Amino acid sequence: MAIPVQTGSDARAPGARSTFRDVTLVQWNAFFATFLGWALNGFDFSILSFLLIDIEHSFTVDKALAGALGTVTLLFRLVGGLSAGTAADRFGRKSPLVLSILWLSLFSLLSGFSTSYAMLFGFRALFGIGMGGVWAAGMPLALEHWPDHLRGVASGLLAGGFYWGYMLAAVVFQVLYPLVNEPNGPGWRAFFWLGATPALLAFWILARVKESPVWLARRSQLKDSNQRDGLSILRVFRRDLVATTLQTSLLMGVFMMSYYSITFWYPTFLREASLPTIQYLVALNLGGIMGAALWGRVSETRAGRRGAATLAALIGVLVIPIFVGPHSPMTLLLGALLMGACGMGVYGIVPSYLTERFPTATRSVGPGFAYHAGAALGSVTPAFVGALQDRGVRLPGAMAGCILVSGVLVAGMIWLGPETRGRHFTPSA
Repeated sequence: MAIPVQTGSDARAPGARSTFRDVTLVQWNAFFATFLGWALNGFDFSILSFLLIDIEHSFTVDKALAGALGTVTLLFRLVGGLSAGTAADRFGRKSPLVLSILWLSLFSLLSGFSTSYAMLFGFRALFGIGMGGVWAAGMPLALEHWPDHLRGVASGLLAGGFYWGYMLAAVVFQVLYPLVNEPNGPGWRAFFWLGATPALLAFWILARVKESPVWLARRSQLKDSNQRDGLSILRVFRRDLVATTLQTSLLMGVFMMSYYSITFWYPTFLREASLPTIQYLVALNLGGIMGAALWGRVSETRAGRRGAATLAALIGVLVIPIFVGPHSPMTLLLGALLMGACGMGVYGIVPSYLTERFPTATRSVGPGFAYHAGAALGSVTPAFVGALQDRGVRLPGAMAGCILVSGVLVAGMIWLGPETRGRHFTPSA
């Protein structure tokens, strides 16, 4: 007998009023498993950007090699998205999520014990595998639990988790760095050791989080019909899904171009403008948190996923002059908040949109591949902004141009795919 899919979605039509009263404890547990996992990913990844100068001095490497530590993590996220995503489609979402969290916790811890640059480089590459796995396994686990009419809202809150992690990294660095950077202290290594704390979350997930009801229903359906799914990574490149895979991957590429155009050189922009970085970075990421929630909610209205993304991206383009323009500190602070709310907040639609584009059999590996392939494509953006500066373009102009182009591309390319608002998750779809 097939297992009924209990997601709480059947009683609501698309566009129905959202209310958290419809969410059960089981669904909240699945949500927090992914939200906290992604937030701690944000902390572990972002803390590196605060430690680059210390790492340069410790291992006597130049800025390019220090920056490569971030690049290799982004590239290996694709490996994690493919491996954990394939496993999550075959064996369930929960176990690959737990293993990915334990994996990244281990290699964050080992990063703090690195005795050479090469060792640290290897550990950060392996860390990226776990980071990619958390997204690929966690997002479908949470969103397959939640009611259909609240999926956009949950998507926005989940996407904001990474920005919470970034702000946590900034605050922890500000408070802890003076304490650990004393003579004979652990220095930068202590922050990587802190990155092992997500392992505690893994044990809570094992005890309190239930497997996706949609995945369980598909497993029961296959068992009843004496069938078995093939490797989902192969399925996303077959004729019926290859166009979806390519379009979502390219779309995520321009999303990532936009994100890196906004964030990567922003601390340098602030330093060149003789502005204190912490409050502007907090404003940018706080705006991202609020914007992701806002646009996730808007995506449940008639605007849909595509309309919400278009509005957010284009408003972000309009904000460029007060984000990197020659204005007063207060105007630039407002610009950071608004750019976070729109240019970064547009990510609020991403988890729901990607998971809705792929059927249950490929709902982990499809979005996992698209998201992290996009990250790999977008990873060239920081170098491109740097190259523009080498050719004589001032940093504000280089950032503004890349934000403009990528924002317009986001607004346009999302219309190359279908609207997915209200799509119902079933074992076969």
